[in-house]
Amino acid sequence: MSTPFTPAAVQAIKSHMNDDHPDDALIIVRGLGGRPEATTAVTSDVDAEGIEFTVDGGERVRVPWGETLTQRSQVRMAVVRLYRDACEKLGISPRGQH
Repeated sequence: MSTPFTPAAVQAIKSHMNDDHPDDALIIVRGLGGRPEATTAVTSDVDAEGIEFTVDGGERVRVPWGETLTQRSQVRMAVVRLYRDACEKLGISPRGQH
């Protein structure tokens, strides 16, 4: 797995996801990660090809972006796209502004 992101950037992205968007991460895992029964999802890694979550305290689930990211600024829109795609797949309405 390659990454255009520095270790500090990866840590910042993980912290932001885990502190501010744990419910969104769980929706992504349930809808796109093949784990519809998951109860928790912690963002554990990010690279150019995808985002990885630790599910229910152990299993690692990787969800691809669908494109190769080359800049940190692309991560937000990629996560939003995954979230919306997961909501659609699960048949739920996305909440608020993303």
